[in-house]
Order: sequence, then C-alpha cells, then structure tokens
Amino acid sequence: MSAGAGHAAVEVAGERLLLLPEKAVYWPAREMLVIADIHFGKAASFRALGVPVPRGTTTENLNALDALIEAHGAREVMFLGDFLHARAAHASSTQQAMLAWRHTRPDLQLTLVRGNHDRHAGDPAAALGIALVDEPHASGPFAFCHHPDLDAPGYALAGHVHPAWVLATRFDALRLPCFVVGRRRMILPSFGSFTGGHVVTREAGDAIYVTSGETVHAAVR
Repeated sequence: MSAGAGHAAVEVAGERLLLLPEKAVYWPAREMLVIADIHFGKAASFRALGVPVPRGTTTENLNALDALIEAHGAREVMFLGDFLHARAAHASSTQQAMLAWRHTRPDLQLTLVRGNHDRHAGDPAAALGIALVDEPHASGPFAFCHHPDLDAPGYALAGHVHPAWVLATRFDALRLPCFVVGRRRMILPSFGSFTGGHVVTREAGDAIYVTSGETVHAAVR
C-alpha cells in the first residue's frame, strides 16, 4: 500500500484502488467511482419532521459528485446503498435537482446496490436511469455491498457504518472520516453531507486511512 499526493493508493484483490480525500474510491481499471451512503434527501426528511436543518445538501452532494467525475474522468458510478434517506427524499425539490443533474450526464452509467434506507425509501425515480441490484453485486474480483459483514464472494467494498477515526494528542482530539481496509473487505466513509460518522476500532489485519478532505493519511495509533 502506498500513499500519493492527496489520495492513497491501495492494492486489494489484485486491483489498484484510489482512496480519495473526498470520501470515495476510484477504480482506474474500470473508470468507476464507488460512493457509499450519499443519503439524498436526509435534510428534507428532517425538515418534514419539523427539525430546522439547513437546505441545499442535495445540491452540495451533486456538486461534490460532479467534481469527482470531472477530476477522474469516471464513466461509471457505483452507489453502495442508502442512495435515498427516507420516503421524504422523493420530495419534488430533491427529485427535480437529481433529474436536472442526470440530464447533464446521460451517458454516465449508474448502479445502486440497495441498502437498508433504500428499502424504506423506495427505489429512485426510473427517469434517473439507475440500474438497481441487490447485495452482493459481483464485478471483477469485487463484491459490492452495503453491509460490510455480509458473507460475500470476492473482496467486499461496503458502506453502512459511516466509519470515523479519532486522532488524539494529550491536549486535543479530532474525529475524521476514514476508510477501513481489511484482508477481505473495505468499508468506505459516508459520502453524503449531513450524515455524521461512527467511531470504529481497528480489527486484526485492518489498515485505517483518514481523510482531512484534502489528503488521505494512514492512521497511526
């Protein structure tokens, strides 16, 4: 495993993957971005319950996705579940923003591995042109999943956990999103804004890579 400028490059299952500071993985051989837990419509879901949270998270997520597609020339995006947060994510404003974005990228291949939130929210609008699959979804040496503890053939790329890591000194501590790279599976951080994180512990064989948003670093503790 080696670190590069900004991203970190890892080799798993005989393939080179780039861990991106923007909390995504890029598979160069397939020109594929892998995105976990984008949770479109989460803020709208909170507002529907009367919780006063900021607007604009859907646009923020789409702009972040656009920037990665442009930077890496991706031809395909694989979503590892929790594309929509809840049924309230089908709100007109959220759907219109996603459809407008999709119209700018009609040739981009999109695949969603359904996660637990997707089962409750329902499938995305057919007009978005997203291929819908269940976990594990095999492609090459990888099993694309939502849940990292699934018994899957191949090396699993998964989300669900929203992993975070604590960097601490004697005087301060900082919690950052992280990638958990194990022998048989990798857990990606949550890509979406307004999604939070869960502090993880390192299991035997795991390598932890934290992202500051600008650079991915191998964690040392």
